Amino acid sequence: MESSIPTRMGDGALVRLTPAEIETAIRDGVAAAVKRARVKPLTEDEIAHLLDIFSSRSRFSAVDIGDEVTLSYDGCGSQDMGTRVNDLQYYEQYLCADSVELYHHDYSYKPAKAVLGLEQTTMRQAQFLITAPCGYGAMPDLGLYTVPDGPLANWSQLLPMGKIGEARAAQEEAVELAAADIFLVAASMADAGADFIDLDTAGAAGDADFLAALKAIERIRARFPDLGIQIGMASEFVLGMHGELEYDGVRLAGLWPREQMMLAAKAGVTIFGPAINVNTGKPVAWNVARTIAIVKQCCEESTVPVHLNGGMGVGGVPMHILPPGDATSRASRAAVDILRLDGL
Repeated sequence: MESSIPTRMGDGALVRLTPAEIETAIRDGVAAAVKRARVKPLTEDEIAHLLDIFSSRSRFSAVDIGDEVTLSYDGCGSQDMGTRVNDLQYYEQYLCADSVELYHHDYSYKPAKAVLGLEQTTMRQAQFLITAPCGYGAMPDLGLYTVPDGPLANWSQLLPMGKIGEARAAQEEAVELAAADIFLVAASMADAGADFIDLDTAGAAGDADFLAALKAIERIRARFPDLGIQIGMASEFVLGMHGELEYDGVRLAGLWPREQMMLAAKAGVTIFGPAINVNTGKPVAWNVARTIAIVKQCCEESTVPVHLNGGMGVGGVPMHILPPGDATSRASRAAVDILRLDGL
């Protein structure tokens, strides 16, 4: 009888599975990716490598020496350790971050616009104290442009009422408002010395949200040819809240990571971050196998560095405020080993 191995579920719960059960979970995860995202399955060697990683009883797993990748972080500098600049120093010096990101606690470009003077001053201070690249990040967050926070009608209320035209018109107007705000904040932070701009959780409000990010990236790239621009996606595919929006002749609704990457690269990003959702009711091995299968073609064909989003419910990492290290390290190692990622 096979002995069981301690492993994790997608919510972080500790479970024990036999090697045969882990292999079944891996193969089922791959099959789920093939069916849902219409991607190619992983090879038998890749499945065997995943089985090796998840069958190990080690507390921690890691890539081989020489195979390390860079680590980028969204949303560090939250005043947990003092000032926001103190937090950035902590991430750089204690957590070995290869880049750090200043952000406003609302983490959206619209509210950041109202405190630009403070944000520029803080960025300037950070640039004098941080050695690693220090950027500024926030979400496009298209929902903030609807009532009661913004001037536009709320399409989430209009759509259930059957007011499709009005809902689409509101989203189209919000795209232009958001793109203008993102550009204003990005330009101001670049003028203050920011090394890069991060548009995080792009597409959270659907295809219009993603379009706003792409339009803003175009403007930022035109103004700052050498500025780093990172985009992190909100989900594995783009929700069609509008349904008919296009960028460069490509309909945005329903795009998976490979197509998302192509449009982001065309707009001018320097780093693309795909986000693959975790199923909390499935083992981490299932989630990691599914993640890798979905992202593999994106990584193979990408013309820009790919930093897979890994943490708290994406990239195979359990949905938990403090994801267990045994699961996080296995998910990270598996993705780096098989996808040959540029970063995490």
